[in-house]
Amino acid sequence: MIPATDLDRFLGMNYYITDSPGCGGIIRSSPEDFQVEEVFEEFVYEGGRYLVIEVEKRDWDTHHLIREMSRHLGISQRRFGWAGTKDKRARTRQRISIMNLDEPELERIKLPDISINVLGRTNRAVGLGDLLGNRFAITIRDLACPEPARRLASISEEIRRHRGVPNYFGVQRFGEIRPVTHKVGEALARGKIEEAVRIFLSLPHPGEQERTREARERLWESGDIQAARNEFPPYLHYELAMLNYLAEHPGDYAHSFDVLSVNLKRLFVHAYQSYLFNRILSLRLEKAMPLDEALVGDVVCFSRGGLPDIEKSQEVTEDNLHAVARLVKRGRAFITLPLIGFESRLAGGREGEIERQILAEEKISPEGFEVAENPDLGSRGTRRAALCPVDPKIRVEGDVAHLQFVLPKGSYATVVLREYMKNARGIEAKSSPYVA
Repeated sequence: MIPATDLDRFLGMNYYITDSPGCGGIIRSSPEDFQVEEVFEEFVYEGGRYLVIEVEKRDWDTHHLIREMSRHLGISQRRFGWAGTKDKRARTRQRISIMNLDEPELERIKLPDISINVLGRTNRAVGLGDLLGNRFAITIRDLACPEPARRLASISEEIRRHRGVPNYFGVQRFGEIRPVTHKVGEALARGKIEEAVRIFLSLPHPGEQERTREARERLWESGDIQAARNEFPPYLHYELAMLNYLAEHPGDYAHSFDVLSVNLKRLFVHAYQSYLFNRILSLRLEKAMPLDEALVGDVVCFSRGGLPDIEKSQEVTEDNLHAVARLVKRGRAFITLPLIGFESRLAGGREGEIERQILAEEKISPEGFEVAENPDLGSRGTRRAALCPVDPKIRVEGDVAHLQFVLPKGSYATVVLREYMKNARGIEAKSSPYVA
């Protein structure tokens, strides 16, 4: 295995699974270079209180779009539901549900670079994770390796041999320009609510605009909420909403997060869970433990539509090891690792030793993820497949590569691309602005 870049390691992604050198390159030179379409099971819309639409958008972050749609419609953001957050600098297609809205009211939405297709009505909102996966069509430009077609084919062959790539959480999970979201979540899990707010609002990062960085630095040094309300740039919508709340409710740090949407305020603890997951996965790789072969003590989930279904899981024991091994080999079962939460049960065997080692090094316990001061910020925990099954189709034209592949829900295209590129600069250079 090749050690990863410093940025990847900062986020817990310590290794590449492929040994071939990468081809470098740049992604997202334009939104058209990064196209994403959600994949759902067939569903018949038979009527109900939720209007379900499919939105095709260009260069829109999901949270920003929901905020603007709610403003144009004059309704609360709480009436919206969606299955997954999509990249900003991309052309994406995703489903959104809106509670108690009539179809003609959509005409009030006047936003650039979006188109809306009404799918029907249902009695159930679209929720996080409802999709099966995402279909990607991505272009990498400015490849910087000899014989790129041959080099990329060699990497593809390694990925097939490993039956996928490590299912790391990509940099988008942590903030692309300002990767501190997991640090906010860590403070919350440690019960340091004021520190979490301080990090979110005022911890500066070199990747930000100078005006933004300077405003954060002043707040970091002074702690002056009132002054920050006047100094923060107007495009920092979420930070300003929290500053306004704190100005009106001094010291109520725990509930200042409530000015954010439900999906957004849960992102912080989820990001710290993701960081721990990445660290656990990296240590499993470091100890040369397979991602495509079950060991006693592992917890596996089973396949739905050829993709991992976390809802159905089983611990691997001496008695069922051979049966589970057959299912894993056939792609009908997958090794999982924990997203630590206050109801998490750790694995047994060697995998359990890894999980306990990471928790000990972090000096964190599962109970901390309950966040008693504001339970909406906490997480019960779940599991996630350790391996991301993928088989990219690649076409190379000179120094440009076109890739197409499907990933399970919650998996990151950049985690696939990093194996081919092996340079953080290309993956980040044209990425979207940070949205906390």
